[in-house]
Amino acid sequence: MTEDPDTIFNWQRLGPNLTTSGRLLADDIGKLAEAGVRHVINLAPDLEGNGSLPGEAALLAGRGIRYTYIPVPFLAPEEAQYEAFRQAYEAEKEPVHVHCIANWRVSAFFYRYNRDVLGMDEPEARALMEQQWSPESTDYAEVWGPFIAQRI
Repeated sequence: MTEDPDTIFNWQRLGPNLTTSGRLLADDIGKLAEAGVRHVINLAPDLEGNGSLPGEAALLAGRGIRYTYIPVPFLAPEEAQYEAFRQAYEAEKEPVHVHCIANWRVSAFFYRYNRDVLGMDEPEARALMEQQWSPESTDYAEVWGPFIAQRI
């Protein structure tokens, strides 16, 4: 990837070929293409009023960027969705960008991935997640606390 388009909402670089963010706007698609992104994984359900980008798949395809859609209901994340994310992410060797609406789902998924798959120390994995949010210290602790506590 080239220079980071840090004007994208809640942008975060997790590695040389991995970036994350919150919701995308139409103008962000060009920024991702210029940054070298070849695959976008979207974890946000496409619901009216939640900030989703209408026609995201087509906009990305127009820039030659692959798209994987794994809708994760914010109040009901499931293990099957985490596994689908993991498979989509691991299948790609080119620069990948993963997003949702606020980068909360994504940061929780990567917390587990970093901790369980990559073997990152828990405090380091947690610090990366907490750059975006701390699930246990929010109104959503009953949902996201148990989700991030799961181990594969």
